[in-house]
Amino acid sequence: MSYVIPTPAVPSLPIIGSDQRFPLRRVFCIGRNYAEHAREMGSTVDKDTPLFFCKPADAVVTDGADVPYPQATADLHHEVEMVVALGAGGRDVPVKHASSLIWGYGVGLDLTRRDLQAIAKAKSHPWDVAKAFDHSAPVSALRSATEAQPNANTLLSLSINGSVRQQTRLGDMVHSVAEIIAILSTLFELKAGDLIFTGTPAGVAALQRGDRFHAELEGIATLDGRVA
Repeated sequence: MSYVIPTPAVPSLPIIGSDQRFPLRRVFCIGRNYAEHAREMGSTVDKDTPLFFCKPADAVVTDGADVPYPQATADLHHEVEMVVALGAGGRDVPVKHASSLIWGYGVGLDLTRRDLQAIAKAKSHPWDVAKAFDHSAPVSALRSATEAQPNANTLLSLSINGSVRQQTRLGDMVHSVAEIIAILSTLFELKAGDLIFTGTPAGVAALQRGDRFHAELEGIATLDGRVA
């Protein structure tokens, strides 16, 4: 088959301990999945109605590349999150079977143009321009679920220029990974190659050009980078 323009490259992530890569399909995110973060943003957690949004797969920044400071904002914020990569999919997946869809885990940043998000919230508009911009999702190399499994005591953390900004245990999540997958599968048909950002803890703050970040999902993955 021929196309009238060059075929876009398939976004992908490196895999720890392998020269193969993980191809990306969609990027799903859940908001307000840590109660303290919801409170610091002036919101409350509604467990019965989780908040989801998406980023384009080509917004993922890989292999430790610099993250360009985005246009149209003066208030870029970091949000460190555990990232789950799916190796299988489905619709209406029961919670008890949800973990079987997971291929592996990583750590990433849900970068947010906070000033644009505040405007969108005030006008009851969607968050797309605040969340789904270019280079808005730096993600680490993935570790296969056959090699390591996070648990409630696994530490998720982010340091900026050597100072800890965000830190939590995964047990503080409002919705577990299995619950997130199950709920998402009632809204979308999940497929292999999907990524899920699982929410950020309290401590979000602004990033500046030149800042260096170190994100870590304890014992599983690390992400180092710089805002250019």
